[in-house]
Amino acid sequence: MIETLQISPYQNRILSVPEAFDLALLGGRGSAKSYSLALLALRHVEQYQAKARVLYIRRTHSGTADFEALCRDLFAMIYGTAIRFNGQEGLFRFPNGATMEINQIEDASSSGKFQGRSFTLLLADEVGQFQTPDLLDRLRSNLRGPQGIPVRYVVAANPGGEGHSWLLKRHAWQIPWQPYVEPASGRTFVHCPGTFLDNPFISQIEYRKQLEASAPSDPELLRAWLEGDWTTHVRGAFFGQVLDQTRNLVERWPGIPERWPAPYIAHDWGSSAPSGTVIIAVSPGDTGPDGKWYPRDSLIAVDELATNEPGRLDRGMGYTVPQVAELIKEMCARWPNDRKYQKVRPTGPADDSIFARTGSGAGSISDEFRRAGVSFFPAKKADRLTGWNVMRRLLQDAGKPDLPGLYIARHCEYAWETLPTIGRDPRRPEDLDSRQNDHLADTLRYACLRQKREVKVGPLNM
Repeated sequence: MIETLQISPYQNRILSVPEAFDLALLGGRGSAKSYSLALLALRHVEQYQAKARVLYIRRTHSGTADFEALCRDLFAMIYGTAIRFNGQEGLFRFPNGATMEINQIEDASSSGKFQGRSFTLLLADEVGQFQTPDLLDRLRSNLRGPQGIPVRYVVAANPGGEGHSWLLKRHAWQIPWQPYVEPASGRTFVHCPGTFLDNPFISQIEYRKQLEASAPSDPELLRAWLEGDWTTHVRGAFFGQVLDQTRNLVERWPGIPERWPAPYIAHDWGSSAPSGTVIIAVSPGDTGPDGKWYPRDSLIAVDELATNEPGRLDRGMGYTVPQVAELIKEMCARWPNDRKYQKVRPTGPADDSIFARTGSGAGSISDEFRRAGVSFFPAKKADRLTGWNVMRRLLQDAGKPDLPGLYIARHCEYAWETLPTIGRDPRRPEDLDSRQNDHLADTLRYACLRQKREVKVGPLNM
């Protein structure tokens, strides 16, 4: 029946994802994600007929009005007068016995109406309006169906909402169109990004003008809406104009090429606060194991270690120096050492403060690391602004064929979860706000300052 409808290549690709996988439709604005949800619902009720129970959910009743109107038009095209809709219940009754409910869930009190009920398809739209995923996680327990009926959970959102951070962590940084396990539920999802350019049924020129008019003083948010980039949503973010997922993100490497300069680590110490450590590969001007060209002196953060409590970016695990040293050595040892790839040695620049003597005769934190087999030298972080300028320029120049850039592997989760959200110091806008979760940012700054040769860069956006 869907074959008779006019759908876009993007929507067709969404419909082609096997039903065994849940979906995260997290592109930019204008890709017709809501219409895609309606198509998924239509196919589900046609496939499973009287056993199909669909629930479409949004945070507020007013937000459901557009989707209700969309579905009434769509279903009338297919079923004519045979489709029944009860406006008070928000319930569609299909001729084959299937039902689809349009409802809202705003807080814990409104979730009680779903207690004990079962659904076979859960469609959660504009989930970026939820600051945390708690209500949605609870509602997901209502996914239950008869044997032989696959249950499915689909979320849709644009970047820039209250829930941007948890959506970025759970879904948006995953490799598009490839299955991945979402740890909170253990279910397998597929991330399906799209932008207004994937919607041939709108005037794309006019729609772009509308978006530009909606964010005239917020270039980071505009880029997120236009390009579906989830790394640039925070207005005034310190790295907002230089960090771009499409340029700075690279996939996991199998190893660091033997012909490249020796890799090194960079470290920012923390115990009650998280410590951060990254492995840095330095390009000699060569193609990496991923087939991507990296100009000479480009830095690639190929791995990270962040000692934060699970679910808390700001709180460390309270590890001692020997414990952190063991974790660092384990991270380095994971990287292969053979004829093709080279060994990663646990040595490199670190936070200057760990070299301070305690006065008790026990030496410094760096001495403890050295005794535990990890060797650091001072990053000379006193010149913070120089370090930030170098780092921002390297981020900005990533992807250019003749200038070195800074690249960060996709699985460096703490870096990707924190870098896009760190703001500027309100008293010193050229500096980063050190009250925020800057541990991996500092670590990467130390790595950038280690570069001994002068870095050739283009003009810097501030």
